[in-house]
Amino acid sequence: MKLLDLTLPTPAANLALDEALLDALETGQGGEVLRFWESPEPFVVVGYANSLATEVNLAACAAKNIPVLRRCSGGGTVVQGPGCLNYSLIVRVTDGPPFDSVPATNRFVMDRHRGVFANLLCARVEVQGHTDLAREGVKFSGNAQRRKKHALLFHGTFLLGFDLALVSELLPMPSQQPDYRRDRTHADFVGNLPLARADVIAAVSAAWGAEELLKILDLTATQELVATRYSRAEWNAKR
Repeated sequence: MKLLDLTLPTPAANLALDEALLDALETGQGGEVLRFWESPEPFVVVGYANSLATEVNLAACAAKNIPVLRRCSGGGTVVQGPGCLNYSLIVRVTDGPPFDSVPATNRFVMDRHRGVFANLLCARVEVQGHTDLAREGVKFSGNAQRRKKHALLFHGTFLLGFDLALVSELLPMPSQQPDYRRDRTHADFVGNLPLARADVIAAVSAAWGAEELLKILDLTATQELVATRYSRAEWNAKR
């Protein structure tokens, strides 16, 4: 598995690159990749099936000129920006466990990441809901996946110094929530970890055996996805 620590200039391009890497592995034109990125500007990203009107405070986003985009994977709506470290795991789908179903893949990836952060924090970390990581009931990581026949994208966020006030400002209470949330506000439900970005990247990379850097990257497919999908209202506001 190759390691790629790359943040592209725009939110749309960063979302598009995840999908382009997935497509490349699916068609045999690319390999397995673990990517990290962190947007220098705030933006909101909704899951593939989310409704903007339900899940986003569109007036607040407009007032702050914060873009709202849609990703290709499921899951809920999140706010991105400095201090929100993203990872993207692009792996082959093999016959049988752990990639034979969505729940099995969730358990496999989340349990590995649970162990990584338990070691980093020297504290108990739990997998909550389907794909959340939490410490003492406070969520610090949300995750989602997109599956194809031969490849899958499993990606998510780690909060490492993010401006959490933006979450309360830009997102209403979600229409669906895991039981462990117990109707807590955003301010009471999510929190940052006292960890350095470099330490998290090193630990997660080691857990997946991603040691060799991906040195050559063709961004043609990424640019095409930005032009045809991620920069277009037909995609971002379709629900």
